[in-house]
Amino acid sequence: MSAASVAPSAPQKTNYDVVIIGGAMMGSSTAWFLASNPDFDGSVLVVERDLTFQKSSTMHSNSCMRQQYSTRLNIQISQFAADYVKNFRNFMGGDTRVPVLSIQNFGYLYLADQPAFAQVLRDNQKLQKAQGAGTRILTPNEIRAEYPFYNLDDILLGSINTLDEGYWDSGTVFEWWRRSAREKGVEYVGNEVVGITCASGGARVQSVTLATGQVVAAGVVVNASGPRGARTAQMAGIDLPVEARKRFTWVFSAQSPLDRNLPLTIDPSGVHVRQDGPKTYMAGGHTAEDPAVDFDDFTMDHNLWESHVWPIIATRIPQFECLKIITEWAGHYAYNLLDQNAIIGPHDQMKNFMFINGFSGHGLQQSPAMGRGMAELITYGAYRSLDLSDFGYARVRSATAIKERAII
Repeated sequence: MSAASVAPSAPQKTNYDVVIIGGAMMGSSTAWFLASNPDFDGSVLVVERDLTFQKSSTMHSNSCMRQQYSTRLNIQISQFAADYVKNFRNFMGGDTRVPVLSIQNFGYLYLADQPAFAQVLRDNQKLQKAQGAGTRILTPNEIRAEYPFYNLDDILLGSINTLDEGYWDSGTVFEWWRRSAREKGVEYVGNEVVGITCASGGARVQSVTLATGQVVAAGVVVNASGPRGARTAQMAGIDLPVEARKRFTWVFSAQSPLDRNLPLTIDPSGVHVRQDGPKTYMAGGHTAEDPAVDFDDFTMDHNLWESHVWPIIATRIPQFECLKIITEWAGHYAYNLLDQNAIIGPHDQMKNFMFINGFSGHGLQQSPAMGRGMAELITYGAYRSLDLSDFGYARVRSATAIKERAII
C-alpha cells in the first residue's frame, strides 16, 4: 500500500515542535535525522502536497554523487554522503530489513577544451586531493588509454575520480527515511501549506495554515519545498532567490554498446552522459535559454535531443551515432539564482524559520549531510558534525555568492 493511500490529510494535533513543509528528499532527511537523534524529543509534522512525489525533483533526479567540487565544504558534504550510503544499514540502526547499499563507481569525467577551464580542473584536483578525494588529471592520451571510445581532438585534459563517485540508489534511501521516520513518530499528512502567520514585528513564525483550513502552531518551520521554496518563503514575507528550472533526461541504448562502463562525462558544451544499466546510457542537458518555468511544466522539448544533445554525444563518442531512446523526462532544479549552492539554516531575523533550499541539482547527494545539519540546528541550536554556516541566509541578504566552479 502506498504512502499516499494511508497518510491522512488532517494532522492529529494543532501544535507541533517542528513543521516541515515538503516531504521529498530534504524534508524526509530532516525528519529522519530529527527522529533518530536521542537528544530530540519533540513532535514533527511533515506537510507534503503530493505524497506520490511524482512531480518532485527527488523522483526526476539522475541519482549521482561526486566529490569533484571546487569548495572544501561541498567536497566534505559529498564524502559524508558516500560514507552514509555505503554504511546505510548501520546508520539505520542495524535494522536487518534495510538493504545493504553501494555506489556504482563509474566516476565523473570533466573534459576541458579551453586553457582557462583546464586550469580550473587542475586547481580543483589539488583541493580535492587534499581532502582525500581520488581525483586524477589525465592528458588526452591517458584518457584514450582508459576510455578509447572518446573523440578527444579538441580536448586539452580531463579530470576523473572513480572513488565514491557515480550512481547510488537514492530511491531506497528516500523510502527508508520516510518509513523509519514514521515508525519513530514523525507524522506525514497529504496537504499543502497555503499561509504562514508571523508574530507582530516578524520576529517569529507562529503557525501555518493548510489548504483544508486547519491552523497548526509551530515551534520551528522548515522550508523544504524544493522548486517551490520561494513561494513558501514569501508566505512569511521573505524573499528567496530560488526558482524552478527545467532539466531534460534521456535513457537510450546503442547499436554498438561500449566495452566498459561510461563515466558521467561532462562535455565542454554542458551536455552530460553516463552509464545507466548494463547496456543502457543516460544523458542530460537543458536549453540554451534557461528561464524559470511553472511548477507544473514538465513538457519535453523533443527538438533539443535532435538538434543539440544527440549531435554532441555522437561527436564525442562516435559509437553512439546509432541510438534508440528508451525513455525520457523533464524535471526541475530548485535553482539558486545567487550562486547555485544550498541555502540552509535560520532566517537572520525570523530565527524559527529554517531554510533547506536552492540545491540546483545537487540535492540528493547532499541530503544526508543537510538533513543531519538541520536536525542539529533544531536540536542544539548549532551545527555539531559539519559546519554548514557558509551556506546560511546571511549571504543571500548581502548578495555574497559562494564561488563554486564545478556546477553542472
